[in-house]
Amino acid sequence: MPTTRISFVLSENMLATGTALPMEMLRTAILANRRRDGDKHQKAELSTTAEQTSSYNSTTGFRWQPDHLLPETNENDIIYLPALWRNPRPTLRQSSALLDWLRACHAQGTTLCAVSTGVCFLAEAGLLDGKAATTHWHYFDQFERDYPKVELKRQHFITKAGNIYCAASVNSLADLTVHFIQKLFSRTVATHVERHFSHEIRRPYESLAFYENLDHPHPDEQIVQVQSWLRERYSSDVKVSQVARQFDMSTRTLNRRFKEATGTTPLDYLRQVRINTAQELLKTSNLSIAEIANQVGYTDTAYFTERFKAELDITPSDYRSTVRAKLFHTD
Repeated sequence: MPTTRISFVLSENMLATGTALPMEMLRTAILANRRRDGDKHQKAELSTTAEQTSSYNSTTGFRWQPDHLLPETNENDIIYLPALWRNPRPTLRQSSALLDWLRACHAQGTTLCAVSTGVCFLAEAGLLDGKAATTHWHYFDQFERDYPKVELKRQHFITKAGNIYCAASVNSLADLTVHFIQKLFSRTVATHVERHFSHEIRRPYESLAFYENLDHPHPDEQIVQVQSWLRERYSSDVKVSQVARQFDMSTRTLNRRFKEATGTTPLDYLRQVRINTAQELLKTSNLSIAEIANQVGYTDTAYFTERFKAELDITPSDYRSTVRAKLFHTD
């Protein structure tokens, strides 16, 4: 199983939180996945990189020593770019080697992820021309003046354009990192990390993100219609044969086309919709577990609890307690 390599760029005047938080989340994910899957676990390596070997000051006074120089770290799967304190332009003027490296990594298909004013690294490299992006709200106007070719999405906290992700804030970066963890490891590991780092109620990555040219993540428009149909009827007793008849396909053809388009089966997709909806209801409503089970299509509360735990490695009641836990308690 190939190792996923994730690199964090260090820079002068960087905000430490924008690097330390996703790094700690990913380390937690690696440990949780190792405990869960043992020797068969997906491997990931984290490292820091910079233009020079000297240590870098963050705005908090911490000094970071890079593990590698840029030329030594071209084989990355994901690169995180840090947020910069105050006006980013002085730092950008001193980062020509970094910009060249980012262009080369982008050409190789590396996933690039920037937070807040760190998005300026990508814009300065010309990698966002004609593409969607977002940044910290305080820099919206300046960003539009400096980079008129970039399609700034002020209303979105996260954007995705090909293999480039932009996060408007550190909180958004945390949501994006949970999304990466789910893709790299599993939904169970992602939920484990989210519970430990984000006790408050958060919206999922999908509800925050703008997908460039990805209104439909796959080209099979009929399967898109099937997905929409399933989302509208997740609370009903849905059978694959019923769905196949609805869309004038055989059950075998439906399963094949659905798997080719989405990577999962219709029943698994329906189960994901139900569990996602149950999560939101557990977070935001006072409905009982039995009522939530019924609303998402499970007449048997015990079976709903079993499916929920199998998917997220936690019972519905424990999940509700965790996401609603107060960060501060006073007598």
